[in-house]
Amino acid sequence: QIHLVESGGGLVQAGGSLRLSCVASGRTDRSYAMGWFRQAPGKEREFVAALSANGIKTSYADSVEDRVTISRDNAKNTVWLQMNSLKPEDTAVYYCAAEFVVPDLRDYVSSRAYTYNYWGQGTQVTVSS
Repeated sequence: QIHLVESGGGLVQAGGSLRLSCVASGRTDRSYAMGWFRQAPGKEREFVAALSANGIKTSYADSVEDRVTISRDNAKNTVWLQMNSLKPEDTAVYYCAAEFVVPDLRDYVSSRAYTYNYWGQGTQVTVSS
């Protein structure tokens, strides 16, 4: 089992940038595909970005693809979500998620929330117009 803690959220003006961090602890000796999701008030949780365990394959939601970059440093047990050109509609609680994968699936990515085993508590991102 792993424990995920997000940080880096806050209030930013439209057009600004934020970098969210997600630090994992616990059974970090295993391989995990990582993802970022977000949930705005009154809306369902939606996919933002995902990264394979080997850090090679990525997947992005169409709404953020040109503005967001997901990356990881396995040695630091950390995943980042760099968000640029933020818009008011990006306002949401952002969640980090991890999915255990066997070694043969280290290039696997998933945009489906139900495949993820572990979730952080979330970090609030608010973009003002």
